Amino acid sequence: MKTRRVLVGNRSGPFFWMKNVIVSTYGGVVKWYHKGLQNPWSEFDSQRPCNANMSLIDGLIKDGWLKTDNIIEAFRKIKREDFLDPRSLGEVGMPEDMKKLAELNEALPIGQGQTISQPLTVAFMLELLQPKRGDEILDVGSGSGWTTALLAQIVRDEGKVVSIEIIPELKEFGEKNISRYNFLKKGIVRYVLGDGSKGYKEDSPYDKILASAAGEKLPVAWKEQLKVGGRIVCPIESSVWLFVKKDENDFESIEYPGFAFVPLISKQ
Repeated sequence: MKTRRVLVGNRSGPFFWMKNVIVSTYGGVVKWYHKGLQNPWSEFDSQRPCNANMSLIDGLIKDGWLKTDNIIEAFRKIKREDFLDPRSLGEVGMPEDMKKLAELNEALPIGQGQTISQPLTVAFMLELLQPKRGDEILDVGSGSGWTTALLAQIVRDEGKVVSIEIIPELKEFGEKNISRYNFLKKGIVRYVLGDGSKGYKEDSPYDKILASAAGEKLPVAWKEQLKVGGRIVCPIESSVWLFVKKDENDFESIEYPGFAFVPLISKQ
């Protein structure tokens, strides 16, 4: 297996930031600490590093993280705010705050010690995955359902996304969120409660496999359940990896270090 290691640009800071406001997600609950501000959102709209009218998506496009038309279209049509969990967002989890929180380029807690991923990271991983209309895709550790919805928007009626989540409460949460987009009714998305590290053999082989939680190595089951020519994009420890299946026994791999993910939960 051929492996390359590629360094990518700085991903440490959000596109939107608030002067004198500190965001803490310690304990899985967002808390806002601000100095002399009755409303922390008052700084949100005025303190942006780019054009004051630039949305998060426009910022991701401008900075080169979002490039492909079908992925950009999915980001615009699937609203991240629909996949946040107000119960996990503490004092800023009111409905009127959801849209502004969704515009933050930060991972946010969704309960059960898990998060909805940072938009920049999701954009980067989808650009590596290269999902296309008609693809059959396995989405491992689907959590809030946001990545599943993005993929479903891309594969359309001709494709299918199998979304697998090991935590029952999150499986229910994600399934409820994605039901707003009718992907389940149309049969584009199938939700499964199970151990994603073992893949989902019933609907294999897949054109693409995406994982949003980090394991220690690439599961053998994913390699076996991927079509020749298919792609796997997944975190391993603190790197994002791209694996391309050249033939039944040969994979090309590229490592992109410098990320942080929640751990992949599996049944031993």
